Formats: sequence, C-alpha cells, structure tokens
Amino acid sequence: MSDFFNNSDISQQQTEQLVSETLNKCDDGELFLENSKSESLLLDDGKIKNTSFDTSIGFGFRAVHEDKTAFCHSNIISKKSLNDAAKNLGSNISPNSQTKKQSGPKRTNVKLYEDTDPIENKPFEEKVQLLKKIDDYIRKKNHNIKQVTASFFGEHQSIEIIKSENRIYKDQRPLVRFNVSVMMEKNGKQETGSYGTGGRMDYENYLGKDNWKLICDEAIRQAEVNLESKPAPAGEMKVVLGPGWPGIILHEAIGHGLEGDFNRKKTSAFHNLIGQKIANENVTVVDDGTIASRRGSLTIDDEGTPSARNVLIENGILKNFMQDRMNAKLMKVEPTGNGRRESFEYAPMPRMTNTFMVNGNHTQEEMIKSVDKGIYAVSFGGGQVDITNGKFVFSCTEAYEISNGKIGSPLKGVTLIGNGPDILTKVSMVGNDMKLDPGIGTCGKNGQWVPVGVGQPSILVNQITVGGTNI
Repeated sequence: MSDFFNNSDISQQQTEQLVSETLNKCDDGELFLENSKSESLLLDDGKIKNTSFDTSIGFGFRAVHEDKTAFCHSNIISKKSLNDAAKNLGSNISPNSQTKKQSGPKRTNVKLYEDTDPIENKPFEEKVQLLKKIDDYIRKKNHNIKQVTASFFGEHQSIEIIKSENRIYKDQRPLVRFNVSVMMEKNGKQETGSYGTGGRMDYENYLGKDNWKLICDEAIRQAEVNLESKPAPAGEMKVVLGPGWPGIILHEAIGHGLEGDFNRKKTSAFHNLIGQKIANENVTVVDDGTIASRRGSLTIDDEGTPSARNVLIENGILKNFMQDRMNAKLMKVEPTGNGRRESFEYAPMPRMTNTFMVNGNHTQEEMIKSVDKGIYAVSFGGGQVDITNGKFVFSCTEAYEISNGKIGSPLKGVTLIGNGPDILTKVSMVGNDMKLDPGIGTCGKNGQWVPVGVGQPSILVNQITVGGTNI
C-alpha cells in the first residue's frame, strides 16, 4: 500500500478507481502524488544566519484532451478533495467520440540514483559544525579573505503517478547542493569568487573525506584571479568558451528553443527546421536524463516516461525536439522523457534534463593558438535570453584576453551578446575535453523551477559581440 493513503479517508484502490473513471474518456492525464522535504543552512561572516526545514504533501490531478488541459491540485489527500478535483476536471474537459487514448509509458528496471535521504542521513549539528569548519579553513588559506558565505541545500522527493487502468509509476529522488562564496580585498580592491557542486546523492559524496576543500579552493582561486583582472575590451571578436559550465549558453540560447511546446506553437526560431542544417557540422547536441546521479537526471519524468538520451542536433542537422506526452502526441512523435513539473502544484511541460554538446576532435590549445585577438571565457554568472529568437546577454565571472595565440591577463566586466541560432553556425572548432557542470543548474520556465545539468567541450566561436568597459 502507498504511504500517501496511510492517514487518508480514501484508499489506494478507491483512488485508482476514481482516476480511471475520471480519465476514461480523456486522451491522457494522471494523478501526481508528491511527498517532499527540504532543508537549507546558510553560514555568513562566521555565523549561521539562516536555516530552514520544509515539508509538503499533495496531489496534482490532470486531464488532457487534444490540446486542452484541465488541472487541479491540493495539499490535502482526502476523499472530498479528490472527488472535488475529479468533478472539476470533468466539467472543464468535454471529450467526444474522437478521443484517442494515449498508451501508457513503458517501464524499465533502470534506477539512476540511490533511494537515500540526505536530510536524515547526516545530523543537523554535524552540518552546522562542518560549515564553521569551512569558514575557518578558508580564512586561514588566504589572509586577504574578508567574507565567507557557505550553504547546504538538501531535498528528498517521493512521487507516485497513477494513470487510468491502474497503471502506477514511482520514484524516490534525493538532491543536494553545496556552495561557497568568498570576498577578497587587496590594495583597496575587492573581488569575489564562488563555486558549488551537487547532484542526486547523499551529502557524503561531496562533503566526506575533506572533498569540500576542493570547492573552497576553487572559490578562493576565482577571487584571486579577479583581483588581478583588468577592464575588458569591447567589439566583435573570436571567443573560446571553456568546457563545462559555459554550456549554460547552449542551454539558454538554444535548448529552450528545442522544447516541444514552443515548436508546436511555432514560437521557436527552430519550429520548421527539422532535418535542416542549423549548425556547423562539428556540432552535436544531446539532452540526456539517464546519467547516473546527475542533478538533471530522472529515472522517470513527472508523467512516468523513462528518461532517455535524446540527440537534438547531429553533425549540425536538427533531428529532434524534447517532448512531454501531450506535445508529442499532437506533433505525432514519441515522448522523450522530458515532461517535468516543479511540484504537485503544477502541470508538466517539456523541460530539459542534462543538455550538452558532445566531444569534437580539436584541443583547446589549438583553439587558443588560432586566435590573434579574442576572449577565453571560463565561467558565467547571470544572463538574459529571448526564447523566440535566441538573443542573449551573458556576463562572465572568469575570463581572459587572448593575444597572438596565448592566454593573457584576466578580464573584468566581460559580457557576451549574441543570437543562439546564429552562434551555432559560427562554431568553427569543437574540443575533445567535454565536461558537465559541477551540479548547480536550476532552470526557470513559465514560473516553474527544476534542477538541470549543462555541459560542453571547449568551443571556438568565430565571431561574437563582446561587451566590455575598455572601448
């Protein structure tokens, strides 16, 4: 028996019958049950400034017919709340004889992460002591450190998806994240550095055996680099994007445009380009939710569809879009395991998981040597993107000048301005050093936020607009 009905006046069997009766004449739909808990701890300036612990339980009930969706949610799982939701769905969806029942998701025995509870597995006091230990370590590492911020975030989400004909899909999802930020002052100049990591596993994987020191050392290194930075140049120039986190540009400027709903509605710049060349032949882009323990991975998506490795762009040719069940049916393709929702309070929609460019044949050294004047961008902070046309602006948190084929001084104030579809055609070299980000990505869409992964090898973009302060 499901834990969701232990303290409810409705049984699992009664709930399954209600779901089948409600969705009997609909194309698709599900009852999404969720029980989750999360915690966060923040240390700032040597003191624990904030802690939180939250729990939530509830359901989202959805009925789908053609391109229409009716959706209700409640944080009370009871006979009355479920019956009220069922009546509401029935009054808003009016199926006819043309109803074509969508077949249920196929099952697999694959499990991509352990059923572990990071919140319960490490005592609260131990987390507090470790944050204080981190603060002490960083301040002793560099006497120019003026401020240290460190935080933990942990989550455990239990879900159950009930579809018509008593089809049930379950998943237990752990998630952790660890972040460090420092502020350093030298000769009257102040700069910051930050780094983080995370994934679908226990805290011990990141914080055991002093692994946390590597995160602290990287945050310190970034601050030290930024203290030596000089004003960035501006203008059109070549840019080498480093491996790993710089894939955030790929995610934002291109990835969203490859989600099924935007293409079905023809609001994406890519909606009519399947089978056409949209990028340099060295470019292959994949969305892969099956990488074990990664932040963006899912054993099943939030509709019960197993995650998959979906090739979106292959050798420059646009091959596929990312799909949930509804958009896949309307576009006459198969679901790709990308139906995601923030929580039971939201209906699912097509979302990315771990999106990255695969390896090419060049080395980063070859790219740098080929640039007379340009930028080497290592890490990014915030950015803005217009999904309808792919135009973006991203700020670099670590970047260097390239002069006569060599990496030079670190730069401050670098922004990259461009257009995602256009940049794909200007990638002239793709590296052989592909990395995924360290596990810190969170993606927003239509007010919903979900954990994601990004990545890429080093790439050389022949022309991109660089915004700087040294004009």
